[in-house]
Amino acid sequence: MFKEIVILFCVVVLVQSNSVFVGHVYDQTGLVRKVYDKMVEATGIPLIKREEEIYYEYPAGDQKIKGIAIKDLTDSKAQASITRGGLGFGFVNIKLKSERGSGYKYLIEVFA
Repeated sequence: MFKEIVILFCVVVLVQSNSVFVGHVYDQTGLVRKVYDKMVEATGIPLIKREEEIYYEYPAGDQKIKGIAIKDLTDSKAQASITRGGLGFGFVNIKLKSERGSGYKYLIEVFA
């Protein structure tokens, strides 16, 4: 019973936030490791939508991306999306777009 409540709570929390989790972002066996992390922040400008693209390419050509976590740290109404690459590729292109007149703050993590 307790497990079901915890799982339901986690699903509700994920639905309310604008974070994006794709692939393996946590692994106890040590097969997945963090290869990149970056804090991205933009302040709001009245009547303007803030947009930014973040590009990451894994330096070794034989290693592929296994997971991506884009964490919304301020529960803003900004949108984060993966526009190119991602899981199974050696690169990823992430687009961040704020709501009109507001900013955002994201933590981007890439795992391989």
